Amino acid sequence: MQAQDPQAIRLSKRLASDIGCSRAEAEHYIDAGFVTVDGQIQDTPGARVLPSQTVALQTGADLRPIQPVTLVLHKPAGYSLRALEPGRTGLSALDLLTPEHLAEVDTPQPVRPLPRHFRHQQFLLPIPRAASGLVVYSQDPRIIRHLTEEADLLEQECLAEVQGEMIEDGLALLANGLYVDGDRLPPLKASWQNETHLRFALKRVAPEWLPAICAALGLELVSLKRLRIGRISLSKLPQGQWRYLQGYERF
Repeated sequence: MQAQDPQAIRLSKRLASDIGCSRAEAEHYIDAGFVTVDGQIQDTPGARVLPSQTVALQTGADLRPIQPVTLVLHKPAGYSLRALEPGRTGLSALDLLTPEHLAEVDTPQPVRPLPRHFRHQQFLLPIPRAASGLVVYSQDPRIIRHLTEEADLLEQECLAEVQGEMIEDGLALLANGLYVDGDRLPPLKASWQNETHLRFALKRVAPEWLPAICAALGLELVSLKRLRIGRISLSKLPQGQWRYLQGYERF
């Protein structure tokens, strides 16, 4: 194996020697995705390389700190928000957070994907596995704190496909505080989009409540899609793809 070859040395040591920089600077370049080994990006400073391998620093590499990012994903139905446990089968939305699934949408402030952008991403404001729509992952402590501590203040817009017949004055009951399993919910806004789809505006009520809410209204929830969190909407983001939250955007 290459790692056991006595001639192999740490990539950061090799790069520092090749370009005449400090070891810390070399590790930054590597961690930022600016270094290739035999033409392939290598983002692990401790990777071992042989003298025969070509190590190169990409044009435009700089030492600016790598800022944490927030990713906005259009999650398909059936995908878990968490990583799958060893031995478990299924689909994880984390597997969609790769450069290959970056949506080709018009962004005024384009961001260059870096390997570090996909590490330690935390999902916020969960939705059921069976639901689709807008999901937010973030490394940014400010975003994480905002979407955690102020979650109840953010309105979430969801589109529910339902079947059955709504009870009399169902929408009015929602607006006044519907009783579900003995608990009275905060007033909720809802409107019919067509004969089978209800649009909900949720505040202080998580989307996980919608199956029970629909049942209390005499309806069966068939499918659920989250369209908006605060001021951030799904818009034209294709299913299964993601984009960077832009620096000017606010929830």
